[in-house]
This record gives sequence, structure tokens and C-alpha cells, in this order.
Amino acid sequence: MEKRNKKELAVAALENGTVIDHIPSESLFKVVDLLDLKSLKVSVTIGFNLDSAMMGKKSIIKIADTFYPEDILNRIALIAPHAVINTIKDYDVVDKHPVTLPDELIDIVKCSNPKCISNNEPMRTHFHVIDHNNEVLLRCHHCECTINQKEVLLK
Repeated sequence: MEKRNKKELAVAALENGTVIDHIPSESLFKVVDLLDLKSLKVSVTIGFNLDSAMMGKKSIIKIADTFYPEDILNRIALIAPHAVINTIKDYDVVDKHPVTLPDELIDIVKCSNPKCISNNEPMRTHFHVIDHNNEVLLRCHHCECTINQKEVLLK
């Protein structure tokens, strides 16, 4: 087998399912937690610190026989804003698109304000995305505290 083919075999092909590509390696396990992949009963392949011409190093997740609604996958944009979602059917990519951060995040992010009602009462957190560009900036709906992407704590 020639050298190029061996490189391509670093992560096995997927017959049907979802591939999340271009995940920054430092964000991989946050994506794993966000999608609760450890509870799945299907095959999940995780590639960590793979070489990437565009990113230097990247990670990838392949989830067999699983297709997520777009609103679930777009949550990934919070921690991996340049991730790309690929839908695979019969070994072919039938859809490929970047994640896009929704305008609101419900019950995904923990408020960093210890006095926020969402940290002291049994209620869902609710954040408004107030900047979709370079630095993701969120504002808590309840206390109006703002947090940037680097400060985000997932629930």
C-alpha cells in the first residue's frame, strides 16, 4: 500500500451517520460532552490531534447511524465555531455545512454570576448571543452578565 493510502486510513470510513470535522483539538472533549456521546450505543470514532493543513492540528468525530437535528449540532459552534458537519449515507457525503451559532442558547451554558437566579433556583439557563463574529459574546437573560467564548462553562 502506498504512503498516501496509509494516511487516509487514519480514521475509518463511515457507511451512514454524522461526521463532525475541523474541531479544535482543545475543544474535542467539550463537544463529546455536549453531544453526550458516551451514552450512545452505536459506534463512535474519535480522532484527536490529527494533522490538518488548515488548522495545524484538529479533531474529528464520526458517529455511526446517528443523525442530529440542526439545532443540536449548531450548539457546537459555541466551542468549535469552525466545525463542519457532514451527513453520510451509503459512504457518500450527502450534506456538508459549517455550524452556525443560534441567537439563543437554552440550558447549555452555566452563568458565571454566582448571584444569578439560574444558579440559585431550579430553572433553565438562557443566553442571548450578542456577537456572532470574532469573539462569541453571550448575555444572560436573567442577570444580564456577559461572558465570552473562553469563559463558557457548559452545564
